[in-house]
Amino acid sequence: MLRSLSTTQAAQLALNCLDLTSLNAGDTSADIAALCQRAQTRFGPVAAVCVWPRFVAQARAALPSRIKVAAVANFPAGALDIALALTDIRDILSAGGDEVDVVLPYHALMRGQSIPCADFLAQVRAACGPATLKVIIESGELATPELIALATRLALDAGADFVKTSTGKTKVSATPAAADVMLHTIAAHPRGATAGFKASGGIRTVQDALPYLELVTATLGADALTPQRLRFGASGLLDDIEAVLSGAAPIVDSETIY
Repeated sequence: MLRSLSTTQAAQLALNCLDLTSLNAGDTSADIAALCQRAQTRFGPVAAVCVWPRFVAQARAALPSRIKVAAVANFPAGALDIALALTDIRDILSAGGDEVDVVLPYHALMRGQSIPCADFLAQVRAACGPATLKVIIESGELATPELIALATRLALDAGADFVKTSTGKTKVSATPAAADVMLHTIAAHPRGATAGFKASGGIRTVQDALPYLELVTATLGADALTPQRLRFGASGLLDDIEAVLSGAAPIVDSETIY
C-alpha cells in the first residue's frame, strides 16, 4: 500500500528503532554514562544502546528496562574463532545484556567456508539462549550480491533475530544496494515474517535513514517499521533526529514509501 511519510515521522521511527552506539577503542565509563543519558530523549527512548561487553553492567544499571542493552561479540574482525565469540557472549549475558551483535566470520565465508560459518552461528545461537541475536555480515566486504544473500540465509537458518549490515569499522558500511539484497533474502526465508534487519555504519541523518525505511516497507511491509523488526545502529544519527523533531532542521515535506 502506498503511503506518505513525512521527515518528522521518519525521524520518530528512526528514534524508536535506534541502537545508540559507542564502540570506540578508547571508550570510558564516563562515555557510557553520557551515552545512557543521551538514550533517554525528550522525544522518547531509543530502542537500545550498543556497547563493548565490559560496559554492559554499567549500561544496564543506568537504563530503564524498556531500553535494551546490546553488546558486540567477535568484533570487529569477525574471525572464525568460536571460543572468542562464546566468551564475549557469556560476558554479555552474565552482566545483564539483552542483545548480542555478533560478527559472522565473513573472511571465512569469502573463502568458501560456509559449513564452518554455519556451525559457528549454530553455536552462537545456542549460547545466546532467549537473548536477541543480531548477526553482522559485513556486507561492504562481501564481494557479490550472491555472497550477501548467502550470509543472510546462513544467519537466518541459524536462528538470528536480526541480520545486520556492518560493524561500521570497514571502508564500506551500510548501503541501500546491500540492504535491498538482505531484505529480499529475509522476505523469501521461511522465518521472513518475524526476522528483522539492522542497518549500521554511515547513517548520520534522517535523510540517510529514509532509503532503508522505504526498502523495509517495500519488502517486509509497513508493519515491520518497529524495533522488533528494524534497527539503525548509529552514534551520530540521534543529533539529526532531535534537530528534526525539535524543528531545528529543515523539513522535507514527504517521502514516498512503498
